[in-house]
Amino acid sequence: MANQYDAILLVSFGGPEAPDEVIPFMENVTRGRDVPRERLEEVSQHYFEFDGRSPINDQNRALKAELEKLLEAEGPALPVYFGNRNWAPMLPDTLTQMRDDGVERAICFVTSAYSSYSGCRQYRENLAEARAQVDNAPELDKLRVYYNHPGFIEPQVDLIEAALEQLPADTRDGAHIVFTTHSIPRTMARHCDYEAQHYEACRIVMELLAGRAPVPGDTERPWQLVFNSRSGPEFVPWLEPDVNDHLEALKEQGVPGVVNVPIGFISDHMEVIYDLDVEAKDTCERIGLPFARAGTVGTDPRFVQMIRELVLERSEDAPARALGTRGPNHDACPTDCCFTPGQELRDVVAAAPARTRPSGS
Repeated sequence: MANQYDAILLVSFGGPEAPDEVIPFMENVTRGRDVPRERLEEVSQHYFEFDGRSPINDQNRALKAELEKLLEAEGPALPVYFGNRNWAPMLPDTLTQMRDDGVERAICFVTSAYSSYSGCRQYRENLAEARAQVDNAPELDKLRVYYNHPGFIEPQVDLIEAALEQLPADTRDGAHIVFTTHSIPRTMARHCDYEAQHYEACRIVMELLAGRAPVPGDTERPWQLVFNSRSGPEFVPWLEPDVNDHLEALKEQGVPGVVNVPIGFISDHMEVIYDLDVEAKDTCERIGLPFARAGTVGTDPRFVQMIRELVLERSEDAPARALGTRGPNHDACPTDCCFTPGQELRDVVAAAPARTRPSGS
C-alpha cells in the first residue's frame, strides 16, 4: 500500500448552532481581517433569520454518517472524525480525541471542491496550527480538490434537471443556467486556479446536460458563472458579476426564466439558503423573473463514494478519476500554492506525494 492511514478527518468551516453563538462565531471568522463591526453585525442577522443556527454542522454530520456506512460496507475500515476551523467541533479538540483514540496518521477531506487560499491553503494552515496545539497529534495529509471528479459533477446534472421542472413549462426551453460560487478578492484569484476550475466544472456540467436534456432546435443553453457572498471594503476588487446584478441583467434581456446552480458549494449552508434562497429569489420575485434553485450534492451516494475513491487514491494507489481536460489535481501542493500576496509563508501540512499531477492549484 502506498500510504497507511488509520482514520479519516472531515474538515469544514463550521457555523453557530444557537443565537448566543452567532457573534462569537463571526468574530472567529473575521479575526485579523479588520472587518467593520457594523458589517459583522449585518451578516450576523442572516443567521438570526434562521434562529441563530447554521445548517452546516448538521449537513456535515449527515455526510460523516453516510461515509461511515459506506466504509463499513465496502472498506477501507477507517473511523471518521469531524472538525471545523471556526466553530465547534474545533480542530484542536478533534485532534486531541483522535490522539487519545490511538490515531497516528489521518487523511483529511475538506468540504471545499476548489483551489484558493481560503478554500485550500488556509485549511492546510489551520490543520498545521491545530497540530501545533496538541501534543503528539496525528500526522495529517490533505486529499486533493475534486471540482472535476465524476462524483461531484454528475449529480449536478440531475439537480439541474429537477430544478428545470420547477419552472413554468413555457419558460423551461429558454431558461438560462446561472452557476453561483463564493466571490473572493481578485488578488487571491490571481494566485490560484479558482476561476479556471469553476469554469471547467460548469462547462463539463453543461456538456453532460446537453446530452440529457437538449434544447429544442439543437441550440446550446446559455449559462454564466456568477458570484455571491462578497465581503470586505468596497475599494477592494472581488470577482464579479454579483448574482443579483446578473439576474437583473437577464431580465432586461428578456430571458424567460433561470435555474440557479450553487456549484461552488457542496451543501445548503448559509451562503446558499440566505444569499440564494432569500436574496437572489427576492430579486427574481421583485423583477418578475421565474427562478428555481438547484440542490447541492450533499449526501448524494455518488459524492460519498467519491470521498472513498479519493482515500483509495492515496492509500492504495487506485486510479484517479476526473472529467474534462484538466485531469486530476495534484496531491502534494507546491510551497507557494494558492499564496496570497503579502502573506508570510507558514508551516503547512505536508501532502504525501503519491503521484505527480499538474501544478496548477
